[in-house]
Amino acid sequence: MEIKLTSDELRLISLFTSVTSATARDCIVDDKMDRVIFVVNKGQMGLAIGKGGVTIKQLQQVVGRKVELVESSDSAEEFIRNMLGADMVSAVRISERMDGSKQATVTVDARKKGAVVGREGRNAEKARLMAKRYFHITSVLIVSPEQQITNRVNMNG
Repeated sequence: MEIKLTSDELRLISLFTSVTSATARDCIVDDKMDRVIFVVNKGQMGLAIGKGGVTIKQLQQVVGRKVELVESSDSAEEFIRNMLGADMVSAVRISERMDGSKQATVTVDARKKGAVVGREGRNAEKARLMAKRYFHITSVLIVSPEQQITNRVNMNG
């Protein structure tokens, strides 16, 4: 799958590399949430963030927007896990719907759901945007086990 980058995105990737010394394979300018999302090569998150977050803070000042990083992966499940915080996600399941579209169901602890979804749904929106761009997944559902049980009871009852 080929991703076409605008000249602005290419400029930002070049800037990212010169500031962080890490390699970004993609850049998304998200005007709606006023941020720039970089997809960083596997294993380079620490380099991109820097000690105590100093490198990413420097990058944010140069870019003039909030900068978010996602570690790259060839696996849709791992990529979504990386986007939403691997330590907060218990499971990711990709399924195909009747109409042929793909859906990701992300299971998280009910107590961590707010953090995973993010303020104003910004993390959930990032997951949708990136899952679609990389894996043609049209919807990302974030659920907690308690909800799944309730949904099953409602469907059976």
